[in-house]
Amino acid sequence: MSVSDLPKKEVNVLKGHEGAVLAARFNKDGNYCLSCGKDRTIRLWNPHRGIHIKTYKSHGREVRDVHVTLDNSKLCSGGGDRQIFYWDVASGRVIRKFRGHDGGVNAVKFNEYASVVVSAGYDQSLRAWDCRSQSTEPIQIIDSFTDSVMSVCLTKTEIIGGSVDGTVRTFDIRMGRELSDDLGQPVNCISMSNDGNCILASCLDSTIRLLDRSSAELLQEYKGHTCKSYKLDCCLTNTDAHVIGGSEDGSIFFWDLVDASVVSSIRAHSSVVTSVSYHPKDNCMVSSSVDGTIKVWKT
Repeated sequence: MSVSDLPKKEVNVLKGHEGAVLAARFNKDGNYCLSCGKDRTIRLWNPHRGIHIKTYKSHGREVRDVHVTLDNSKLCSGGGDRQIFYWDVASGRVIRKFRGHDGGVNAVKFNEYASVVVSAGYDQSLRAWDCRSQSTEPIQIIDSFTDSVMSVCLTKTEIIGGSVDGTVRTFDIRMGRELSDDLGQPVNCISMSNDGNCILASCLDSTIRLLDRSSAELLQEYKGHTCKSYKLDCCLTNTDAHVIGGSEDGSIFFWDLVDASVVSSIRAHSSVVTSVSYHPKDNCMVSSSVDGTIKVWKT
């Protein structure tokens, strides 16, 4: 993918949130996106047409993260009220609330079968919840972190968490084994490469680090942006050719994956860029910001 193919042209601005937008995420096929924020709501959009479809309201505090199932039928969300909400997308109804975290919920993810939600908490734990059971107790608690867990990724057999304690920890659920990579800097976001071989970790020393999953080797570091006090997402393009990250000054940076050079940066928002999400197939991206907007970018 050449630099000219990167999505740097603003095509839509999605407005509706009152206050900071904390995350924006494409769904699996990239036709829709979800956002959540300080105004305690989750919003569903058609970003390509710039249309707001639905608002989901039930959280008592800010909503920090949202994830949708592969079939688009269910949502999970978490935030400052310490609860994980499990929603029906079509009706907007809350099917279940999972309580158990002793602090805010920073991140949520469905497993690929949408049977389990895993949440990352300020209480230094990862918790897994069974969506099919009537029980509201977690089916698993991972509490080997020594500080707030900010982000979580899932594979078929593993739960991977990134924490302010400076570690990225991988838990093999089948083997009951834990691997820990200590990056020496607070980790505020992790995301997986599309080929599943690498983990991208955004750290609070204004550096994004690329880790090899099998060897735990530090492959590369990406710098130039500012990330010191906010949770800022990072991601890879759908070809894994470029790394994308937001900055506290409102910019979005694009780095070459291999040599870590800044190939481009755009002045995207008037305040902190909290998240970036890349389209699964096309050269398209959504970004969210403390400025209250979600922007849609194409080539």
